[in-house]
Amino acid sequence: MADADFNQSIKQYLDDGTAILRGVSESPRLEAELLMGLVFRKPRSFLLTWPERLLSEAEAQQYEILLRRRFSGEPIAYMTGIREFWSMPLKVTPEVLIPRPETELLVEKALLRLPADEELRVLDLGAGSGAASLAIGRERPRAEVIGVDISEAALNVARLNAKLQKLDNVEFRESDWFDAVRGEKFHVVIGNPPYVAEDDPHLSRGDARFEPRLALDAGPAGMDSLRDIVDRAHNYIVRQGWLLLEHGGGQHLPLRRLLEAQHYHDITVHKDLAGHDRVTECRFVE
Repeated sequence: MADADFNQSIKQYLDDGTAILRGVSESPRLEAELLMGLVFRKPRSFLLTWPERLLSEAEAQQYEILLRRRFSGEPIAYMTGIREFWSMPLKVTPEVLIPRPETELLVEKALLRLPADEELRVLDLGAGSGAASLAIGRERPRAEVIGVDISEAALNVARLNAKLQKLDNVEFRESDWFDAVRGEKFHVVIGNPPYVAEDDPHLSRGDARFEPRLALDAGPAGMDSLRDIVDRAHNYIVRQGWLLLEHGGGQHLPLRRLLEAQHYHDITVHKDLAGHDRVTECRFVE
């Protein structure tokens, strides 16, 4: 990557940045603009309004540094501190997993089990940045949503997001899965737990290299967290309540066997936009 050539305009730097990021990004122009926005601390509209504005030497050097960081693989979400989820701009830091579009499927299916006119209770296991909890809380203002996570650092981010979204029906608690909700019952329990095998090569690629390992690694087969949840979840779900879990593309069948052993009914798997098995839902009857 060549050093910054000073006395160029915003447009020229954006063109150069787009070319540089084309090999590492699916949206190189957008990311080049987001990084330029960090330099000026301005929205993208500023860049479009003033494309001929020249960068100072300090601004050009800062942009060059940002480009190098992104080119090395650092996630754009951590660099900007923001990731959109369910049309909400959420704060993200290296202490939380970056919210992914696949998790919107989990939210979508959970909402179908939550009538808007009823006062229901929802538990979100492994809340992280609070993305799923906040999406459900926004769509179901009469629901009480509790998100739990074992990481206090992650919960600090989630609580900040709840404050920024002005949602007061969502609460976050530090908990090793169900420990902080003992004795409580929920109409819907959702979870996006770690489900990547400890030797999966994806852990050393892309964004995963920078994300908290605790939020990804789930033992030799990637099933440890899913197994822990299924073993205990029935104690916290009301009769006829629902459990919905996000999981890896090849984990539906072993997860189904775990659910059947706990006597769950109406076990259904839903595919993500890429056609991979991604969310399994089931009903607790007994």
